[in-house]
Amino acid sequence: MYAELYSFMDFEILWSGLFCPLMRLVLSISFGLAIGNIIEVLHWGRFLARISSPLVRMGHLQDVSGAAFTMAFFSSITANTYLAEQYEQGKIIRKELYFSNLLNSAPVLFMHLPSLFFLAVPFLGKAAFWYVGIIVSAALFRTVGTVFAGRIMLPPAPEGCITCELDDNASNSVKELIQRVSSRFIRRIKRVLLVTIPVYTIVFLLNRSGAFAALNDIIGGSNGLLPFISPEAAGVLILSLAAEIAASMAAAGALLTEGTIQTKDIVLALLAGNILSSPMRAVRHQLAVYMGIFPPRLALSLIACNQSVRAASLILFTLAYYFFG
Repeated sequence: MYAELYSFMDFEILWSGLFCPLMRLVLSISFGLAIGNIIEVLHWGRFLARISSPLVRMGHLQDVSGAAFTMAFFSSITANTYLAEQYEQGKIIRKELYFSNLLNSAPVLFMHLPSLFFLAVPFLGKAAFWYVGIIVSAALFRTVGTVFAGRIMLPPAPEGCITCELDDNASNSVKELIQRVSSRFIRRIKRVLLVTIPVYTIVFLLNRSGAFAALNDIIGGSNGLLPFISPEAAGVLILSLAAEIAASMAAAGALLTEGTIQTKDIVLALLAGNILSSPMRAVRHQLAVYMGIFPPRLALSLIACNQSVRAASLILFTLAYYFFG
């Protein structure tokens, strides 16, 4: 008991596991808030919206959603803070916020795709092309599905550029622009600090206490629910749940090198681990960020919707690979 308490109070653990990551997270959110406010005050959203205009118009989304979609290729935090601002100001309805958030999952994936691909290739060889290819295909499928669902469920977007209508009210005074950006930033950052810090701290304490490891053991401890995973690949699946992706890929690479397992079995194990670990990753990596940007109930709802659609698309493509790959 005393050893566990001491481990919580160890300064090096607190610095590397809590304070340092928390500072990076707050700085990232602060940067996203600042950029989002600058884009809105200067009315640059209309230029960003033009890039994705055909896609968002097809999905009956408005220009602010198109601007957020373009921003997501560079920063998901900036895109979400921009959407939160537009939603609070009544420029997009709640239903469109959900569709826009779903649409942004593909740009976020493509932002991290190079690092994922070049991590996977040295470990997995040709299996990396299957694994990454299925993840990308599922993301593109989600994008197309979101666009078509939006076209059915959302009313047609108004003609013309919504953000262009604000140009007449734009100020050329640098002082006024700075005041508007700073006032909005201060108002939002207070809420970010009040929500993000305690939520992140609670997640850190749960992780240190072994709560996530216990949940992962419950999910991955028995292989009976996943009969398509070979016994040799079960270790890769469990590593995918209990550790970072690099550890599971390293284990998969060792098995492939030894020739004790087939490429298809490795890909299925990694995909199953990716799907089953999604809820834990969402709590550990998304919860604090979303609750700092959106109201708590809305943040939880957006995460649940996003992760459910992501898991459903991956399950669909994993099954297709299992039967036809």
